[in-house]
Amino acid sequence: MTAPLDGIRVLDFTRVLSGPHCTRMLSDLGAEVIKVEPPDGDITRFTSPRRNSMPSYYAQQNAGKRSLSLNLASDEGSAIALRLAEHADVIVENFRPGVMEKFGLSYEAVSAANPRIVYASITGYGATGPWKDRRAYAPVVQAETGLTKSQGDHGREGVYRTDRHSHADVYTSLDAAAGVLAALYQRERTGRGQWIDIAMAQVMLYVNEHVHDELYDGDVDPDWVRSFGNESQPVVTLADGTGMAIAGNPASKGTFEMYMRAIERTDLIDDPRFATVAGRLEHLDVVLGAIAEFAATVPNTAELERILAEHRLASGTIRSVREVCDSEWARERNAVAEIDDRGGGTYRVPNAPWKFSDAPDVGVSGSPRYRGEDNAEVLRDVLGMSDDEIATLVDTEVLSQHLPRRRH
Repeated sequence: MTAPLDGIRVLDFTRVLSGPHCTRMLSDLGAEVIKVEPPDGDITRFTSPRRNSMPSYYAQQNAGKRSLSLNLASDEGSAIALRLAEHADVIVENFRPGVMEKFGLSYEAVSAANPRIVYASITGYGATGPWKDRRAYAPVVQAETGLTKSQGDHGREGVYRTDRHSHADVYTSLDAAAGVLAALYQRERTGRGQWIDIAMAQVMLYVNEHVHDELYDGDVDPDWVRSFGNESQPVVTLADGTGMAIAGNPASKGTFEMYMRAIERTDLIDDPRFATVAGRLEHLDVVLGAIAEFAATVPNTAELERILAEHRLASGTIRSVREVCDSEWARERNAVAEIDDRGGGTYRVPNAPWKFSDAPDVGVSGSPRYRGEDNAEVLRDVLGMSDDEIATLVDTEVLSQHLPRRRH
């Protein structure tokens, strides 16, 4: 049995998150991924926490990839990269538009040498249009595409602030990987590769399930909750102090009655204040207060989940990442993997989420590599270079590496 992408070679010219997570997905699915880093390295190599000169952030996104540190600004470096592209199936890059062209590695240049190449470019606003040259990181794109405003308007009492999580990067990485897989599938029929131009800003519109509502013009039936918004769904505290979230807007038709029966407040079903969705929304504080009051009498999460499930309501405990990763569920699903910290210990990182019936070994594999650690191996294996040729490239600083002597 082989992994789904066994035999696929990926050149990874990405850094930080949107590109590296995309290529980690391809690696977890069995592709050989060669991460091509500049002499300074991916900036996440300088993050903390770290052990043995290996940051855990870098390790999570890049475990399983080979590392080649190549000076693309040099003629020799860009020429080597182009030769590598001739032996690759996929290129993923997340520079601003024009940077790969400056290195002589535009899609036009690469596809002329390798017409089967699938070439994915991740940018903030796309390779065309009036915003194409703007700098773009996740907080900026999230602000530009409505997420920051939506979060502030719904649930943060009008306070706008950047999010801890880089949604624009991660969502884009997923859509980029889907595009790569689709292009590889199409190549099986046409024999040709193609260029995929993917913009973070467009992804953030694509994954926002409430865009339709924001763009809707016209009357709205007041007896329905708009667009399945989650912000009014209860978060409660139990008698033992544990927090739980409950799915389902308690103002919605049918759902309101389920809640009231679950909390033994059927008297509120006949209360004229709550006869309509509009009335429930107007008095939502009373509805949520009744749910919170009941939850405070329930001894533990198992009991509240049992009660709610009897009335077809889903609930979940508010956990830390560590708590869920230490759970029986995570152990049974192999949701967390241990990878080498390059000093005899391990880091714990999320494992790939797929369970293939015919490819049981899909998942994170291999250790995170130091910058340029695989220089010689990659150039020998892929291009057939001799040790003398490789040594010359080191001497002329076309190749570089960072292999710490004293790890800490």
